[in-house]
Amino acid sequence: MKIAQIAPLAERVPPKLYGGTERIVSYLTDELVRQGHDVTLFASGDSRTLAHLVPCSHVALRLNPDMRDPIPYHVMMLELVRQRADEFDVLHFHIDMLHFPLVREFAGRTVTTLHGRLDLPDLMPFYRTFPEFPLVSISNDQRAPMPPVNWAGTVYHGLPADLLPFSAEAKGGYLAFLGRISPEKRPDRAIEIAAKAGMKLKIAAKVDKADQTYWDQTIAPLVARYDNVEFVGEINEREKAQFLGDAAALLFPIDWPEPFGLVMIEAMACGTPVIAFRCGSVPEVIDCGVSGFIVDSIEEAVESVGKAKALDRAVVRATFDARFTAGRMAADYLAIYERLRMGQPANGNVYIPPRNAGLGLNA
Repeated sequence: MKIAQIAPLAERVPPKLYGGTERIVSYLTDELVRQGHDVTLFASGDSRTLAHLVPCSHVALRLNPDMRDPIPYHVMMLELVRQRADEFDVLHFHIDMLHFPLVREFAGRTVTTLHGRLDLPDLMPFYRTFPEFPLVSISNDQRAPMPPVNWAGTVYHGLPADLLPFSAEAKGGYLAFLGRISPEKRPDRAIEIAAKAGMKLKIAAKVDKADQTYWDQTIAPLVARYDNVEFVGEINEREKAQFLGDAAALLFPIDWPEPFGLVMIEAMACGTPVIAFRCGSVPEVIDCGVSGFIVDSIEEAVESVGKAKALDRAVVRATFDARFTAGRMAADYLAIYERLRMGQPANGNVYIPPRNAGLGLNA
């Protein structure tokens, strides 16, 4: 099958550091190539891929000091896509909504994965205006705020099976927080949980300009106050493997409708259990009591620390292998692509990977 993947230009594919969407585009694109498909990737010129790369900016826009407005670069990319659209069986967009009016004439050959939150009021009239575009959600919960739209399916994220090595032992013995420093990610909760559990906490996180005040006024003082807290900063993929693999548990104390939460399955790939608050996609990703624990309060999270350390890390990894590999993700998308290529309407199926498949555990 001839497939176009259209990525955001903010980060390269895959990103050097933080960047969830571009990371998933990379895993999906390379897996499709490995499975024998002819894939073209529209992305920043510094991207690394097994596919045919069409450079749409010299470097990732976040790394370009001369960039002031990202919109012109994305519009130029979409013009390249439009000119070459007839070359592809399916065009898969990962850039939210900017392409809708420009590719409407061949909307039936497109699929758009919505990677972000969908509970913002401005989105409702927009998606009502473009009802014909096939959309993919990355969790079932992500769909809840949306008007009736043309859902092609739900596809959970996946990672290459060999990306993050399994760690049979939590050699570091600490709790981990990995992601962004932002109010909805609640690093303040992570600090409180670790303090009450009497555990060391390592925070590996990016501080965006938009969240600098939150860091300066709320989180930095907490880091300075607690001797058990270490701020590591932003880390790369190689550092992530050891950071997660050496942790006794990952804390995911979110306070927002998380569309998926890639770091949860990254931790699971390392065999590290996850302690997550019951928000957004969390109940769909975590098998409570198997790959981690789902909690509703600080107190429950503290209680779960000891229980998480007692979980079998091999079973945590096996849960990842059964549900969240890039091979499974690619297979799910290929099923959607095939329906589009055959001219079949999107049927809105919600894909639910089997829980505990092959683990000898109760579903």
